Amino acid sequence: MREYKQLLLANKAWATELLEEKTDFFQRQTVGQKPDFLWIGCSDSRVTPEQMTMTPPGGMFLHRNIANLVHDDDLNLLSVVQYAVDVLKVRHVILCGHHGCGGVLATLEGGTQGPVDQWLGNARDVLHRHRDEIDAQPDQAARVNRLVEVNVMEQLRHLARLDTIQKAFAEKRELWLHGWVYDIRDGHIKTLLEVDANTDLDSLARPDKVLM
Repeated sequence: MREYKQLLLANKAWATELLEEKTDFFQRQTVGQKPDFLWIGCSDSRVTPEQMTMTPPGGMFLHRNIANLVHDDDLNLLSVVQYAVDVLKVRHVILCGHHGCGGVLATLEGGTQGPVDQWLGNARDVLHRHRDEIDAQPDQAARVNRLVEVNVMEQLRHLARLDTIQKAFAEKRELWLHGWVYDIRDGHIKTLLEVDANTDLDSLARPDKVLM
């Protein structure tokens, strides 16, 4: 386990390395940001969006929460989406789940309490809608991973129905929503589905399995 002081030393080394590559790097960062991507993902410490996509600072706007859920009353997420789409004018919104998600496992096994239990209500709704397929999986690991995949689909559907997204679609802005999953076992991101202004959200089909 790294001590907190090591984080500070690593930060100095990181900043020094960037300055050696581009002496005006941090000066340019102060001018502002114009990322092309909004990433909505899980808070899991093993899932590091910028690192695993090799995206430099300024290239990605980020929102993370347990099990990458889209709650209609989550002011944090709603504000992030509004700012990213209306102000930063991102062109791509990526919603990414991941293999072996602890929040999804807790949804299947139950026993959660307090705020986490409340938060996972959204994921339990997804489980209820797809219970037939989840129960048909051969073991618990497969059930977790299939729920991860259909959860990404359902959260992307929630996302597409937010007022901010619907307004952008109506104004014919360039905007695509992507449903991905990250496989911790091999480090690869796998695509599930894509949504744009012409997508029939009521007819979204369950994505093919990618977490084999």
